[in-house]
Amino acid sequence: MKIPAHEWHLHPQLAEDTHPVAQLPLSELRLMDDAHHPWLILVPRVPDARELTDLRASERAALTREIDAASRVLLAQFKPDKLNVAALGNMVEQLHVHVIARFRNDIAWPRPVWGTATAAPYSPEALVVRITALRGALDG
Repeated sequence: MKIPAHEWHLHPQLAEDTHPVAQLPLSELRLMDDAHHPWLILVPRVPDARELTDLRASERAALTREIDAASRVLLAQFKPDKLNVAALGNMVEQLHVHVIARFRNDIAWPRPVWGTATAAPYSPEALVVRITALRGALDG
């Protein structure tokens, strides 16, 4: 599913808060720059998409497969107690889906991760390790 580059742009806030992990058939897979939580974000490369209903049926099916893949990577890599999957868009209207590995002992448990603590950006070294592991898990 090739989207012409001139028709779709990543929202500046998502670009600032995340790091690229992989280009999936429909979405960009990105890592939230918060070491408190293993946190992936899928951003469908569909121009002007704000809601799931803005996607065609085939795109919704592709996004579901990609959410499943991201979820399985987090489950395999981190063995979380729970996965949180959400498409909120209250702060950034561009359609994006959060897939977050949660642990009973994490900084926000049992509350949502938003607004609980200041993000802890990855060190450059930790970022390379995390993204390399995620890419390896996607390929495996």
